[in-house]
Amino acid sequence: MKFGTLAIHAGQEPDSATGAVMTPIYQTSTYAQKSPGVHQGYEYSRTDNPTRTAYQACVAALENAKHGLAFSSGLAAMDCILHTLRPGDHVVACDDVYGGTFRIFDKVYRKLGIEFTSVDLSDLSKAKAAFTPKTKMLWMESPTNPMLKILDIAALSQMARAHGAISVVDNTFLSPYFQKPLDLGADIAVHSVTKYINGHSDVVGGVLATSNTALYEELKFYQNACGAVPAPMDCFLVLRGLKTLHVRMEQHAKNAMEIARYLEAHPRVERVIYPGLESHPQHALARKQMSGFGGMITFFIKGGLSEARTFLEKVEIFTLAESLGGVESLIEHPAIMTHASIPAETRKQLGIHDNLIRISTGIEDVSDLLADLKQALG
Repeated sequence: MKFGTLAIHAGQEPDSATGAVMTPIYQTSTYAQKSPGVHQGYEYSRTDNPTRTAYQACVAALENAKHGLAFSSGLAAMDCILHTLRPGDHVVACDDVYGGTFRIFDKVYRKLGIEFTSVDLSDLSKAKAAFTPKTKMLWMESPTNPMLKILDIAALSQMARAHGAISVVDNTFLSPYFQKPLDLGADIAVHSVTKYINGHSDVVGGVLATSNTALYEELKFYQNACGAVPAPMDCFLVLRGLKTLHVRMEQHAKNAMEIARYLEAHPRVERVIYPGLESHPQHALARKQMSGFGGMITFFIKGGLSEARTFLEKVEIFTLAESLGGVESLIEHPAIMTHASIPAETRKQLGIHDNLIRISTGIEDVSDLLADLKQALG
């Protein structure tokens, strides 16, 4: 089946008891057993829940994966993956990551004896040099957050495999509609479903997908043992969001391309970063490994913090808020908001300056979005 059909039907047969077309919200914590240990596949909802089972199966199908696991947040999904490491293990990670990812690496797992090396993974020679005999994991974002660098997932995953390391790709920015990391050789694809997968800014959640059954069994153990699982209602809402993922992603990308081209030509804009623009340094790679360019845009307004603040206070349709991937357009200032947990000197090295602004393009009428940007820039 094609993507749109899978998004609507995968893991979601009509309810056998009632014929309900929509997967029921199994709002229960426990399940009756006929005899001690004899049940119908469910015993306690931290371990498994039928609504969550359908949701996990749907995401796995969309990522061309054998297995999916859902969590109460994107960071909970990351935490589960990091639990596979042991003190003394080493992780090679891309230098430009979501602020929460940096925080869990630097402030949580580093204290537990895990070593991290941040490197510009868009440079394969630098990536190769970062591996050590202790390297057990390669952590990628592509596109990265917020600089939108494109990483060669196939080449990097092969590099990780040659070193006996697990390759992980945060696929949040593109969703499985525009990019399938497992098809490119990665071991795990992970998402904050708070963003595009759910798409309606009303759920916080995370999910991972893998086709490595032994790895899945280990991750499933940690999912149950640590217990950071989503509630049945959240699972139901994400399933509802998934049914329109393909339609939404097309419109996000269409609007983003028009806005990126408009900003690139605007006299008050210093520079625009969007994978769909020919000016993007990895545009050719983006065309090769992605089927679309997504809805995220980063740009630098001319001036500094004062000009950026004034502009962000003037937008009317765009909402000044953290997060991304909803049907509504959001706009934010990474240095103060989403990436504030990253040290100022590191932000400077990455190019996250005070005049940098990040846009999550929604699916509103693009003429209204362009008019809003025009008046705010004016």
